[in-house]
Amino acid sequence: MDAVWPYVAAIVPTILVATLFYFLIKSMLEGDRRERLAQSRFEAEEDRRRGAATGQPGPQEGAEAGRAGPASPPVDEPPNSSTKY
Repeated sequence: MDAVWPYVAAIVPTILVATLFYFLIKSMLEGDRRERLAQSRFEAEEDRRRGAATGQPGPQEGAEAGRAGPASPPVDEPPNSSTKY
């Protein structure tokens, strides 16, 4: 049993640092996801406010409401950085 303790003492800090790294990266990714969601909600609300102020229909109103948007961005535009793959 005395031969096992040096190996346990060597592997435990590595496991603890790996666990800390995992939770740190996980929280960063979740925070980024929440921030992108909040930003898109904010932008949608601003679009609705601008549409109401100018009397124009918003993105979900009017004749365009039943039409789906393009499946991919036009060829000359780079893909949006918020696009999930």
